[in-house]
Amino acid sequence: MKDCCTLAIDAMGGDAGVDVTVPGTRMALERHADLRVLLFGDSATLEAQVAGFPAPLRQRLEVRHAEVAIRMDEKPSQALRKGRRVSSMWLALEAVREGEAHAAVSAGNTGALMAMSLFVLKPMAGIKRPAIAGLWPTMRGHSIVLDLGATIGADAEQLVDYAIMGEAMARSLLHIEQPSVGLLNVGVEEIKGVEEVRRAGRILREAVLPIRYHGFVEGDDIAKGTVDVFVTEGFTGNIALKTAEGTARQISDFLKRELRATWLTRLGALLARRAFRRLKEKLDPRANNGGIFLGLNGIVVKSHGGTDSLGFANALTHAREVALYDLVDKINQDLAAKKLMAEFLDSRQENGKPPLRAYGAS
Repeated sequence: MKDCCTLAIDAMGGDAGVDVTVPGTRMALERHADLRVLLFGDSATLEAQVAGFPAPLRQRLEVRHAEVAIRMDEKPSQALRKGRRVSSMWLALEAVREGEAHAAVSAGNTGALMAMSLFVLKPMAGIKRPAIAGLWPTMRGHSIVLDLGATIGADAEQLVDYAIMGEAMARSLLHIEQPSVGLLNVGVEEIKGVEEVRRAGRILREAVLPIRYHGFVEGDDIAKGTVDVFVTEGFTGNIALKTAEGTARQISDFLKRELRATWLTRLGALLARRAFRRLKEKLDPRANNGGIFLGLNGIVVKSHGGTDSLGFANALTHAREVALYDLVDKINQDLAAKKLMAEFLDSRQENGKPPLRAYGAS
């Protein structure tokens, strides 16, 4: 565990830009006395925004000028051409690469952030493509879900890598010594699902990896919190995320309407206001804001572009947590164990020995 944490912030990113990122940064600085931040963006705008910060907070903040802000509607290829080496997003990532910051945080364009992250930080050895992982509120507390949209149609090897990375994230962020891992599928039976998911299940079940594999899980298991880490590919994960967010808003809207319907329901709402406040907090997507890009040589956290200052502050808190608990080192250690197992199995086959029922065996 590190002693302190510095975050590099793309202050120009998001739907509202500095009107959200700067107040959110102030909240995070007030919340965490060990936190330092580098704010990247138009220096004149940022200096005006932070001028009212109390001196103790201002001392833990540094403004760095960036000539370009990446728009939310720009294509990744356009963002790379326009923002390379000069945008607030690029410079925040560069600060992580150069060791000036422990993590980068942006509420900006997701595609542009992923493209720049791959270019600046590079994928870890053995990782084909990073995944986006997020915290998910469940009936047991919280679980990790990945991938939430980085890779569409991941193959079995990628799903195994996601399991390894998600397990490391659960240890870092949820502080669980041996997190359980499940593969999201259309049923729990081994014969169900597409071939890549079934093959990933065989690998995780039979390989000697540092993972407590639960088996296949279904969509309703996410809300139950059946496992600590839910693994799927980006298409399914993103749909699950958007469906859950929409359902939470729908439930909240239904409750408001019904509780305001009559004087009796309004009285009941008044009597149960504490319980409804706690329910609202649990359903509030701002509480778990911040998707973490896993599989890079550095930590990148993507805040929701439409969040408010509280949601952005929570994304900064998540970035601080995973940085403090050495997430990148944990992932590298687990990936090394996977590589050693694969090499061991290859050597057995080369020596004419019967293959073990492990790593990909059918």
